[in-house]
Amino acid sequence: MAEPLIRKDEQAPRTELPLSAVIITRNAASRIEPCLQSLAFADEILIVDSGSTDTTLDIARRYGARILQQEWLGYGKQKEFATRQAKNNWVLSLDADERVSEELRQSIQEALVAPRFQAGRMARRNRFMGRWLRHGEGYPDWSLRLYHREHARWSDDSVHEKVMTDGKTITLHGDLLHESEQGLADYLAKQNRYTTLQAEALHRAGRRVNPFKLVLSPLFRFFKFYFIRLGFLDGVPGLIHISIGCFNSFCKYAKLIELARSAKR
Repeated sequence: MAEPLIRKDEQAPRTELPLSAVIITRNAASRIEPCLQSLAFADEILIVDSGSTDTTLDIARRYGARILQQEWLGYGKQKEFATRQAKNNWVLSLDADERVSEELRQSIQEALVAPRFQAGRMARRNRFMGRWLRHGEGYPDWSLRLYHREHARWSDDSVHEKVMTDGKTITLHGDLLHESEQGLADYLAKQNRYTTLQAEALHRAGRRVNPFKLVLSPLFRFFKFYFIRLGFLDGVPGLIHISIGCFNSFCKYAKLIELARSAKR
């Protein structure tokens, strides 16, 4: 369990260790600027791009970002590549549709004055259909994004990648703000791609699923997030967000069944 961050005296001298903020991009011009604005406190902003054809890189240059090109390796491997190219050992990894809140910025800077940890997790708050979700799957959505790269690495997962660390983890104050969709059609298309990648990964790992799991997994998921995690308090956006998550679970396992049957032909 992550330990809570002990706040520093605001009057103490500020000598935080240098920090690199890293972002992987591809055609993120419509959403990256708030992310870059929120990272002004970082000593370096590194963009690892996989072939943007819009104005993503022009925007990044305006904010003084260092830009590298790398063909797409998959989410986990791409973020690990970006981490290893950073100039500093302390790394903050963000997606282009995320931004650091003011409270989180202060918490990160305080933590890096005299760190006695190797990784920091933060609550991610998701904005969906115009509403900041406060319950269900949408919050707190714990994400480990601040880390010393000698004690952490990204998993190789093609989707839903995560940071793995062998060091002490603390909990940072403040939210990582996530604009999770740019319209429902875009969000659904993204989820369709994600469930395909998840099913393919499960198939490669030799996982199988029966019809009971296909049906029961979405039902249990809905009960957990809508009732136990109070998703109903987020109104219609919360209901739709959780329902899509349940449908994703159904689709992931349906695609896995399809792959297994295709392999037998």
